Amino acid sequence: MLSVVLMAALAAGAHGDVWRDEISWRGQQAHMSVAKNGQFTLTGPFGKRDIGRQRMRVDTASPMFDGLFAMAQEELAQDSVTAIRDGAFDHGQPIPCTCFETGAKWPYVWTRDLSYSIDLGLWQFDPQRSRNGLSFKLSDVRDPSLPQGLYVMQDTGSGGSWPISTDRVVWFLGAQHLLDDKAFADNVYRALNDTLAQDRQYVFVAQFGLYRGETSFLDWREQTYPAWTASNVVSIGQSFALSTNVLHYQALQLAARLSKEHGDRSKANSYAEQAAALKKAINTHFWRADRGLYMSYIGGDGTPYDTYDLLGTALAITSGVAEGEGARMALANYPTWPAGSPVIWPERSDQPIYHNRAIWPFVSAYALRAAREVNDPARIAHELRSIMRGAAMAGSNMENYELLTQATHVDDGKLSGPVVDSPRQLWSVAAYLDMVNEGVFGLTQDGRVEPKLPVSLVPMLFGDHDSISLHGPERSVTLRLPRKLQGNLLVAGNVKRHGTDIQVVLKAIDQASLPLRTGAPLYAPTPPEAPAIDKDDKGWRVTVEGKVVLYADGQRVGRIDGSTYIAQGTKPPCVSVTRIDAHGVESLHSPTVCGGEPVAIGDSWPRAWTAPATGRYRVWLRYENNHGSIETGVTAAVKMLVMQCGKDAPQRVPIVMPHSVGEQSSSYAVVTAKAGAACRFELQQGFNMSDLSHFAHYTGGKGGIDGPLNDARIGDLIISPATGTP
Repeated sequence: MLSVVLMAALAAGAHGDVWRDEISWRGQQAHMSVAKNGQFTLTGPFGKRDIGRQRMRVDTASPMFDGLFAMAQEELAQDSVTAIRDGAFDHGQPIPCTCFETGAKWPYVWTRDLSYSIDLGLWQFDPQRSRNGLSFKLSDVRDPSLPQGLYVMQDTGSGGSWPISTDRVVWFLGAQHLLDDKAFADNVYRALNDTLAQDRQYVFVAQFGLYRGETSFLDWREQTYPAWTASNVVSIGQSFALSTNVLHYQALQLAARLSKEHGDRSKANSYAEQAAALKKAINTHFWRADRGLYMSYIGGDGTPYDTYDLLGTALAITSGVAEGEGARMALANYPTWPAGSPVIWPERSDQPIYHNRAIWPFVSAYALRAAREVNDPARIAHELRSIMRGAAMAGSNMENYELLTQATHVDDGKLSGPVVDSPRQLWSVAAYLDMVNEGVFGLTQDGRVEPKLPVSLVPMLFGDHDSISLHGPERSVTLRLPRKLQGNLLVAGNVKRHGTDIQVVLKAIDQASLPLRTGAPLYAPTPPEAPAIDKDDKGWRVTVEGKVVLYADGQRVGRIDGSTYIAQGTKPPCVSVTRIDAHGVESLHSPTVCGGEPVAIGDSWPRAWTAPATGRYRVWLRYENNHGSIETGVTAAVKMLVMQCGKDAPQRVPIVMPHSVGEQSSSYAVVTAKAGAACRFELQQGFNMSDLSHFAHYTGGKGGIDGPLNDARIGDLIISPATGTP
């Protein structure tokens, strides 16, 4: 019977190289052997590594699969520390923390790295260490004049951190698994309410129903955003990212559940309504029907960008934001290469390898989860093999790999990379562990056993045996092959539990599966220069160089060559252009240029203005914030602009002034006014990350040990008529 099973599996598409004790790749080999005492030895391009027995083990036909599982546990033990350090805190002195460090080169704890790692299963391996690390990323407020609360820290990001980068809510993705400890659970609920309320106040835009901010984890902006953001990150903070909005959706869902458990049905209903509305807004604004994909981000006025990222796509699917055929299509249309799936697509031809042209195992693990969600055996096998191959050939669970070679370094002149990499990177370690626990043995986050194992992997994992097993300190799971193997996906059939032993007899089903997308173009074209716009008696004239695609106020106008007139007789439009190559791939956008001559109001506060007509107006500030570099820091200046027009209710809108290179324009907000209304503007203090007590230990720049700093040199207040979109 087993030989028939093996032949059927091979016929179903298994690799001729079944990866039992050796992986061959691009003329190189990695080999795994196991001694009688259970010690593994891995040899490969990196050299040789001995791997000892661990507290969990897997018994399969593949010493390679089993040994790499042991290696991941060994590296998790190496990442388990009692003190952490970073040059930006306490002058690099050790900080006591029984928690996980981020990797061999990163002996610190960052919010997003830790939270994704815990969500990928580390909460099961060491719950207390997971709680300790998460608790380290919570803080109260050190300025008594500001609203008090318990907040998750945005500890890294562009232009002075939050609210340019707003993915700190990923913290709740990890914390949700650890609520069995009452003291920790109480802090989670408090931080959830306070953090969501703050984000609702400062980064939620009601007109779109979305939260502003940079893409989660993809925070080297030139790698993923237009090159002109290298010296100006305001547009990033003004934009909307798929991943960050999905993380807010998941946080709102958790808030609804916990509010209900706390007996506050009114709050639970409010959070549930916010979550439902956000889900609808995400699907409305990010889905690009002509690509069958969710865009990675869109502009602050809703301008679509022809760029995509795997983490955002996977999170949309696993969270339930993407459903049914849309979820299946989004994953199937996301391109792959033989070594794995890139974290962004299309790639940037002028950027070095890091997020660009790269595979990140933790993102591959989320893609594997997404593939399980939509029952896609080809994608499950592809992501699983990518995670295995990378660890085997490098001799460690590295942070990232080059896309085409899956190497840890490719020499390509000024584009060489990955520019930064590290062994035993925590979320890569978590990725391998999750690939085994959930990806193969089906141990889900809620305790169910739900294997979804591609038949193509049977030769590697089962060989001539009819079962494979996972043995842990609390339970063991055994998967048994069915008598007949007619189909492409193995799922749970009969499940029997004998104490802590779980026996699962698999059954084979024939699951409709779209083929992997392997023929996509690699690069996007280079963006064109910014257009020029002026007005004459015919209307607004836009002038460009060459053949481009024109966008005005968030909407695609069409292809032009040279110049065209748009929006005759209407308010001054804001325009940008893109370029489309022979493959139909569209570039990122040029800088946006707006028509008209805005009104500039200077002098001291309050500032006065009379509305010339009834309608909507954009308001922003000219400013300079030299309190830190564009790359990092905690001193993005955040203010609340208050407009009072006659007896109308005051309008309060947040204004963000991130670290800048010289003078530039702040983020804009949209207000409404009636013709002839006498309006007064006041500027009130807002909130930034330097206001948190935790950053009293920050020694990497301003806003730390010398006290909070939320300020910028402010020039003119600028007012311009706005179109129908915010």
